[in-house]
Amino acid sequence: MGEDPERRFEELYETSYRPLLGYTLRRCPDPDDAADVVAETFTVAWRRIEAVPRGDEARLWLFGVARKVLANHRRGERRHEQRTAALRAELAASPLVADLPGEDLSELGRVFRALPEDDRELLALVAWERLSPAEIATVLGTSANVVRVRLYRARKRFARRLAEAGVHHSRVVAFEGSRL
Repeated sequence: MGEDPERRFEELYETSYRPLLGYTLRRCPDPDDAADVVAETFTVAWRRIEAVPRGDEARLWLFGVARKVLANHRRGERRHEQRTAALRAELAASPLVADLPGEDLSELGRVFRALPEDDRELLALVAWERLSPAEIATVLGTSANVVRVRLYRARKRFARRLAEAGVHHSRVVAFEGSRL
């Protein structure tokens, strides 16, 4: 009868964790990435416990797995960096991210940024993403009625703060042409 896989994994973990962590820490600039690589390496070992060699070969097998996990991690980082660079270039060229024109909108932006985060999120989902209360409810994981009440209150707070700042309604409509 074979050895208990759970016990074998525990022994493998106990004897190999520190050497593997040292191996990955010397190869990863971020300790969190090193920890992720070690965790993924042991996940592979658990799934393939029957394929893990016996004795000192097990430690070497784990180093081989860690090496492959590191390579995958680096490829993933490169892909992420490439996608991020492409997105930055796309956003830089987009009229959607162009600076808002004139001083008239700077006060509006300041007032909007001063709102509580929940209010900003609701107002942005309505004005910029053009979502209905029912759609917002789906996004937020709540009911449309809750969204309507929260949205009503957020609009009131925004309108009150705009009035206090001396921003007139026509500038808000020009800003968004929206349902704010």
